[in-house]
Amino acid sequence: MSILIKDIQRNSSEIIRIEVSEFKGKELINIRIWYVAGRDMDGNDIYKPTQKGVALNISEFNELRDGVNKLEAYITDKSGGTVPDQPAPQHKADYSDGIPDQEESENTEEES
Repeated sequence: MSILIKDIQRNSSEIIRIEVSEFKGKELINIRIWYVAGRDMDGNDIYKPTQKGVALNISEFNELRDGVNKLEAYITDKSGGTVPDQPAPQHKADYSDGIPDQEESENTEEES
């Protein structure tokens, strides 16, 4: 059983769905890209989930909220012309293959 929290329109054929679901007895925050897979008899879009997304244990909500709050501060600082502070990463990242989803989002923008 899933509880829909919010759908965010990504483009004409995709949404980002935020929902709370259960897997193996654990409640998860599921943030996933869904795509239009077809239409029903009334012409309404039918969406199906992709593998692209993240599922967090509901106990990690406060960490997620903290990250969103820091993102808001970054956007506010940047729009005000200041360079936002950036903490040192706790874990090393390897971007030798590019930033994940970077090519896809650039292609999506070009198609629009």
